[in-house]
Amino acid sequence: MGSSILEHFRSYSWLKRTFLVIAVCTFLSSSFLFLTPPGEYIREYLAKTVITTQHRDWAWIFVGAERRDQMVLEMQNLTEINSVEKQDLRAVQFNKNRSRESLVKVEDISGQFWKGKKMYVYDPRTIRVVVPAKQGEGERITSMVERTGAVAGVNGGGFNDPDGLGNGFAPIGAIMSGGEILYTDQEGSVPQHIVGFTKEGTLIIGKYTIDELLKLGVTDAVSFYPRVIANGKPLITSGDGGWGRAPRTAVGQKADGTVIFIVIDGRQTHSVGATLKEVQDLFLADDVINAGFLDGGASSEMVYNDELITKPSSRYGERRLPSAFLVFDHPDQVKVKNVWEGLKTIDPGGAYDHPEFLKEQANKKANPPKETATPKPTTSTKPESSSEAGKNGTSNPPSGTDHGTIKPSPSAKPETSPTKPSPSPTTGTGNGNTGSGTSTGSSSPGASTSSKPSPTPTPSTSPNQGQTNNGNPALPSPTVAPTIKPE
Repeated sequence: MGSSILEHFRSYSWLKRTFLVIAVCTFLSSSFLFLTPPGEYIREYLAKTVITTQHRDWAWIFVGAERRDQMVLEMQNLTEINSVEKQDLRAVQFNKNRSRESLVKVEDISGQFWKGKKMYVYDPRTIRVVVPAKQGEGERITSMVERTGAVAGVNGGGFNDPDGLGNGFAPIGAIMSGGEILYTDQEGSVPQHIVGFTKEGTLIIGKYTIDELLKLGVTDAVSFYPRVIANGKPLITSGDGGWGRAPRTAVGQKADGTVIFIVIDGRQTHSVGATLKEVQDLFLADDVINAGFLDGGASSEMVYNDELITKPSSRYGERRLPSAFLVFDHPDQVKVKNVWEGLKTIDPGGAYDHPEFLKEQANKKANPPKETATPKPTTSTKPESSSEAGKNGTSNPPSGTDHGTIKPSPSAKPETSPTKPSPSPTTGTGNGNTGSGTSTGSSSPGASTSSKPSPTPTPSTSPNQGQTNNGNPALPSPTVAPTIKPE
């Protein structure tokens, strides 16, 4: 029986055999993915990974639209729960006897599926938030480091990122530097996800209002999440954190005040990316007592001694960003200009003005794919019998071969990244690890320099059109328009 089936299969043409093999493999893999517990686990894992990118809507392919929306809500709820606990500021006892020469140390780190860098900063007071030098465009971290004379730096908070081709100038959440509120899209009384440092150097992570940050003495901060260690307690106690593998940037602090920045490469052959729990475990191994994530995905990078020492996943290399944490020998001499001051609207950019993308499209247009001849299979006529051949004196030659051509395909449009806003239990901000799309409401009322920020620009396009990130989910939806505090 088996041999007859095999013989029957062998009698098929190569094309028919190929289609049959594909059909059988598709049936078996689909049966495994949709009818077995291990298959369900794989589908949910893939869905979580997709949810934390700019292509969240596509997660329905693995689990369906209803389950996708449920997973998004579960991730948001967990993020909100983990952000509530306030930090014990007395837990950090700074080591003031360390020499200034041992400012920074960088190490290589790796896991089964990833490679990255870990940077120790022994005096947290040397860390400052730096923003772009000019209005209308974000700035690459290598440029920030060179311009300011910094020793090292990593990427900071999230931003509105249409099509994954944004200009890096439309932040999400809050940005503080040197005690000044440079940008915020919330009123001073609305909690938002914060990663920042007090004047004394204590790392603050969680949901805080601008008013609370000012009372705590926070001087430098950006918005991002999730939090993974709070007051010495790991917050991911089961599973891998629920966001799949992706490029990651994270920050933590030890009880002696030492700050640790971790950057993991991802979405590349040499490094797929890390899970949230893997990063949490790296911090726990260093006795970190508070830790959380910064923007991830294609924005993740680390610069040291004027050199980019990690490998960003963006096909265009370093991205333009709205904020970064930089380390300085003399942080008190650093002056950060408020480049959002006086703006009425903020254009987040996109495919229409992204320099590398436009150059790429122009090159494709100028150098279309070469036409390639694809010969059709040669067919021969049945030769005449010997008697017929002798009668005519010749035999029929094989038929001629036709050469088809392939038309060059038009330049592809940039891949869009649909970001469907999901219901958010609270109104925090953040981006790069989970959350929903962002939206803007009416302009927020003005605020004094000591509490609520003053009214400012509204993004000219809806943040729902794609926000960073790249391997990380968007921040919860703000309820008011972005505001900037004048210098």
